[in-house]
Amino acid sequence: MGRVTDLEDLPLRADLRGLKPYGAPQAPLPVALNVNENTHPVPEEVADDILDSIAIALREVNRYPDREFTELREGFADYLGHGLTRDQIWAANGSNEVLQHVLQAFAGPGRTAFGFAPTYSMYPLLARGTGAEWIAGTREHDYTLVAETAAAQVADAAPDVVFLCAPNNPTGTPLRLDVIEAVYDATDGIVVVDEAYQEFAPRDEQSALTLLPERPRLVVSRTMSKAFAFAGARVGYLAADPAVIDALRLVRLPYHLSALTQAAASAALRHAPVMLGTVDEIVAERDRISATLAALGYTPHESWTNFVLFSGVDDPASTWQALYDRGILIRDVGIPHSLRVTAGTAEESTAFLEALASIGSAA
Repeated sequence: MGRVTDLEDLPLRADLRGLKPYGAPQAPLPVALNVNENTHPVPEEVADDILDSIAIALREVNRYPDREFTELREGFADYLGHGLTRDQIWAANGSNEVLQHVLQAFAGPGRTAFGFAPTYSMYPLLARGTGAEWIAGTREHDYTLVAETAAAQVADAAPDVVFLCAPNNPTGTPLRLDVIEAVYDATDGIVVVDEAYQEFAPRDEQSALTLLPERPRLVVSRTMSKAFAFAGARVGYLAADPAVIDALRLVRLPYHLSALTQAAASAALRHAPVMLGTVDEIVAERDRISATLAALGYTPHESWTNFVLFSGVDDPASTWQALYDRGILIRDVGIPHSLRVTAGTAEESTAFLEALASIGSAA
């Protein structure tokens, strides 16, 4: 048999041909601000407890883990509040797997998933990977959503699953609760509100968790990757009606959350106030970046996240490369004349701003 050298030589699913995998650049640069990580390390006292918990779990690693990850679900319910119980909580290896479970249960071949572009690039990839058709709606010129027009688009598309990124990635745009309510009322499908960056929003702003009562088709997803500085641990979770949780059990792999993952995440949750201690600093850096970008002649967009999308970039590709050559990695998300940067530590943010000022490429 000859050597297979190309995807075209394989019996790949027809609907996957021509697609590209998720591909955020990875490079060992001194300042990496391209994938919205929390660049602050896990506090030592928390890391010590996590290590102790993992060590205990290792003693029984010859056995399968708790399939229902009971302790972890209780921990997430306590953290989220709003009267939630463990029966309303689900978790998986990162929020992407959580969303994949939702699509496997409620979308799939012959069904559709919908989101308002530009939004998180993994939504269409996850949809197509599960065999669902992806439908892209549109946003206002400033990337916001208006309740009436958003609901009209959803009603017209009649999707099986709707994704609402709140706040939105890659633009950072806030999402008001009236939009969520209107979209929910406009469909008979599942509505997923992705709150991956919710901890960076103003503290007096309500979460979509407040809308869960009496809305059995509403799902609110979260992640430990951002505010919890836990990206490498790969832990995501959601809150929903217990019937939704039962549906997700039908599609998850057996024992999908390892004992080590459960131990590490439960330990981190026990130290939630400490783990979230960097949020205020990150928000301050985000706002400093936005103010400085404006002073440099760029247009930063309103952000309730840990990153800033800024437009007015004459040539995003050359600006990205110039920053790369200076040891700064940010993200070209494909929006014309725009780039996105994560708010890092004070030192990292300063390094980015100084490097950008030295380039001087505002349109």
